[in-house]
Amino acid sequence: MGHRQILAALALALAPFAPGAAAQVAVRGGVIHTMAGPPIEDGVVLLRDGKIAQIGPRDAVQIPAGFEVLEAAVVTPGLVDARSVVGVAGYYNQKKGDQEQHEDSAAVQPELRALDAYNPREALVHWVRGFGVTTVQTGHAPRELVPGQLFIVKTRSTTADDAAVRPFSAVAATLSNAAKRSDKSSPGTRAKMMSMLRSKLIEAQEYAAARKAADADSPPARDLALEAMCAVLDGDVPMIVTAHRAQDIASALRLTREFRFRLVLDGASEAYLLLDELAAARIPVILHPTMKRASGDAENLSFETAARLSEAGIPFAIKSGYESYVPKTRVILFEAAVAASHGLGFEGALRSVTIDAARILGVEDRVGSLEVGKDGDLALYDGDPFEYTTHCVGTVIEGAVVSRFERGQPVSGPYNPYQKRGR
Repeated sequence: MGHRQILAALALALAPFAPGAAAQVAVRGGVIHTMAGPPIEDGVVLLRDGKIAQIGPRDAVQIPAGFEVLEAAVVTPGLVDARSVVGVAGYYNQKKGDQEQHEDSAAVQPELRALDAYNPREALVHWVRGFGVTTVQTGHAPRELVPGQLFIVKTRSTTADDAAVRPFSAVAATLSNAAKRSDKSSPGTRAKMMSMLRSKLIEAQEYAAARKAADADSPPARDLALEAMCAVLDGDVPMIVTAHRAQDIASALRLTREFRFRLVLDGASEAYLLLDELAAARIPVILHPTMKRASGDAENLSFETAARLSEAGIPFAIKSGYESYVPKTRVILFEAAVAASHGLGFEGALRSVTIDAARILGVEDRVGSLEVGKDGDLALYDGDPFEYTTHCVGTVIEGAVVSRFERGQPVSGPYNPYQKRGR
């Protein structure tokens, strides 16, 4: 099949998922995990105009005429991936084609907007959606000291603006060997990383003071990078700092004490060495994928860190993260499953990719649990979501059925690059 034929087939496959009026849908589940209370046995969720209109046991919820009815053994809230590069890094791994996650022209570039780089029709977006992932915080990869911004988006095939939940959700920073520059430009050491971050934050403080003091008729010239850092200093968005080693985690804590910004730790492979400090500072953690390769800064990671964070009362979510090799993403469903079997348990694992992730991102008013008035985002499974043999049999976003599967075999829905194509 030629290049044009592939594009035509992809466009045809995505056509049913273009923006439009949300359907009226009822979802019946053998077990419904609402994440807002105990599971509901033999329950029903009614979705009207994109929102959850009613939820409860089957005998207490009447399904109106005309509603499409879906059924599944297990129903959960749509999964929330707290840190990814999906939609910015692409499936085909072409540097001049679909790799937008790393701009290497400067070490500090907080002005780069993830919204401008995101492709909602990227194959990897559709792939993770097929496992029940409905909300993602995505953006620039942790390959520079300040690689750019992150944003929160629904995994819908529409425009980035329409799918965005929060167009600017965080400034990303990196305190690890990944941020060291190999061309002898700065930063080349950890001390230089901290010095450059401090300098940029101080510069942002001075910029904000100058704008406040300036005459309304002659304000200082705008600086997009400093405006982004001012948003961090003002508390409008957090700084999400990727740090794996205990020494780098401690440096991030030191920096937030100095400048009093909202810190969210990302990666945090050695967080188990600083549990008391993290708990005292009330710092949330977006934890590395459970099955991340134990190498480099993450050489001391543990499958049990999620359980240790839970026991210490530290809020955390499990992420898909960024991989430097294809396909550059993982699936949080699988990562949470492994954490569940290493001390976290079913409930904790499901929370880490639903309501707890939503709370860390500040979008729990819309997603993360199944409650009346929240977005109609659901994941449907034919068994225990964390069992290897279970399949996601349907995904619903804001009341629209965006993926349909039967025992893992797509019968309709988005383009799946991993599906064997017929001849």
